[in-house]
Amino acid sequence: MEPRREVAREFGRNLFVLRKWARLTQEETALLAGLHRTEIGHLEHGFRVARIDTVVKVAGALVAPPASLLKGIEWKVGAARPGHFVFPDRDEG
Repeated sequence: MEPRREVAREFGRNLFVLRKWARLTQEETALLAGLHRTEIGHLEHGFRVARIDTVVKVAGALVAPPASLLKGIEWKVGAARPGHFVFPDRDEG
């Protein structure tokens, strides 16, 4: 799968878990974050990659550190070629 899409999916999973933990609906989260109601759904389903300002807004709405939305998403630096994203929290099997 394309790395950008994988990043979006992992972010979406994190958003979903944090939103459920906060006991908020997608609409409530969007309202608190100052976003359109459909944006939360698009982010949760991995249809969009969040901009940094969106990450901060959503984290604020969820009363969570922005880093919690990026859990499991890392960049691996390449030696002789470009780096790539890794997802260490996932099974590699």
